[in-house]
Amino acid sequence: MKQFNKQKLDSLFDAFSILSNGAYTYVSDAKSDVTRWSKEAVEYFGLPSEYLENTKERWMERVHPEDRTAYLADITDVFSGKKAEHNLQYRMKTKDGSYIVCTCRGVLIRDENGNPDYFGGAVKNNDSLSYFDDVSNLRSLYGFLEDLRSAQWKGESIQIMLLGINDFSHLNEIYGYTFGNRVLQEFANMIKTEAYGMGTWYRMDGTKFAIVCNKATMDDFKNLYKRIQYNALHDFEVGGIRVVLSFVAGAINLDRLDVPAETVYSCLRFAYYESKNSHLGDLFVLKNNVSDDKRFAIERLNVIRNSIVKDCEGFFLCYQPIVDAYTENVIGAEALIRWKNDEYGIVPPVEFVDVLEQDNLFPELGKWILRTALVDAKKFLVRYPGFIVNVNLSYTQLEKPDFVETVLSILDEVDYPPQNLCLEITERCRLLDMELLKEIFTKLRSHGIKIALDDFGTGFSSIGVLRELPVTTVKIDRSFVMNIEKNSSDQKTVRFISELADSFSSSVTAEGIETPEMREFLLRFKIKSLQGFYYSKPLPIDQFMDKYVNA
Repeated sequence: MKQFNKQKLDSLFDAFSILSNGAYTYVSDAKSDVTRWSKEAVEYFGLPSEYLENTKERWMERVHPEDRTAYLADITDVFSGKKAEHNLQYRMKTKDGSYIVCTCRGVLIRDENGNPDYFGGAVKNNDSLSYFDDVSNLRSLYGFLEDLRSAQWKGESIQIMLLGINDFSHLNEIYGYTFGNRVLQEFANMIKTEAYGMGTWYRMDGTKFAIVCNKATMDDFKNLYKRIQYNALHDFEVGGIRVVLSFVAGAINLDRLDVPAETVYSCLRFAYYESKNSHLGDLFVLKNNVSDDKRFAIERLNVIRNSIVKDCEGFFLCYQPIVDAYTENVIGAEALIRWKNDEYGIVPPVEFVDVLEQDNLFPELGKWILRTALVDAKKFLVRYPGFIVNVNLSYTQLEKPDFVETVLSILDEVDYPPQNLCLEITERCRLLDMELLKEIFTKLRSHGIKIALDDFGTGFSSIGVLRELPVTTVKIDRSFVMNIEKNSSDQKTVRFISELADSFSSSVTAEGIETPEMREFLLRFKIKSLQGFYYSKPLPIDQFMDKYVNA
């Protein structure tokens, strides 16, 4: 082997290894072209040893033929001293002969005469899951899930808090992404200091951070959250710039529950979004209480979640009729999800839908709901050719880039007329970009699919959504209908909503109709259709068929 200073090469290698965060570390002696590689790289790429001679040529042999020209040009510029940094993405051959996409980054160290002396850096396998976050130097989401599995395997009781920074995109827009990354780095340092000895911090997706503890109480989390809020409001600077941050946070306590990490993460995300959407950023603690069936809530949620994997076993749909306000003839029905099994009986959707919406399995359940509703509604069309089935959407479904294609594919598969389908969205869709929603619903409307805005009037953005999106139907929330005969404020609200919808060429459905008097009173307004217990509670398919189709 060529002569080189092994002691110095190894010392530099140790220094670079500290910052590798799971990547494959290397340091090259620029004069001898001998490179020290990590043992993990030797094993993964099948290198002959930790010390590799003729690095440029030997390494290039493993680079994909189509990527070699770019690799050779860039690395030659580095070793000639023309440039000081190497940052290139290319495909590499592994020990088993397959190719993976990797990113190779390195910096040149010059000697006292300015000539290339050493070159060090790391190769990151883009095809593998990274257990460390490069920006914050904390464990990543994958590390979080791995550690959660380990803690549960050991039977440990753990407490978790998920904390996120609000409106971080505005900070990036003002100062740029480089400064934004510095903010995240300094914030990571601050929260580690505030929670020193309390638990392990993780950088999750986006601007979310989580801490996992095994001795904390919810009061400990509340106090920690208050300290972080105070520091970020009064004493947080980055590069001499005062930065003010605001947060949302959710927490859960797990007492030796045998549930997968993915279920725990879905529950944690639910608590986080409850803080964001309903509690003005206050810490929201998801209580894992024992329910009427003597089982923990999260344990039951895990069983329901696993049902999705088993071809949505235990799920079924009920249908609540929608009638013409004047003739009271059935013109459609809303499909409503239910779940049951022998152990738990029937579990109402209010106890699982909001949590499952945070789960990456929910889009699969959404496909099952849509397909089942269309198959059932084809039977209703025999009796009512103009029948429209309403299917509720979650914002997590709308986030999927292939959502429109999925809907059209299921319609084609079932051979169901798109003009007889109405997709319902709720206030939660305000979490998505309005331009994205407009694009999605414009495409759906071009195929004849109808769009309903549910729970209208209960949130701050209903009017904005109605103005921006091609909504065909507005559904007035039952809270405005319950006291319609006596409450003048509700009467004014219903009148305003019905006239507003009419101005946007949208029809109006009133929900929560429970008496004939309510129906009679609502006829004073521009209400096209009605829905509620006065006509029928939600019915399973066979009962709906007996009452409305076969009768």
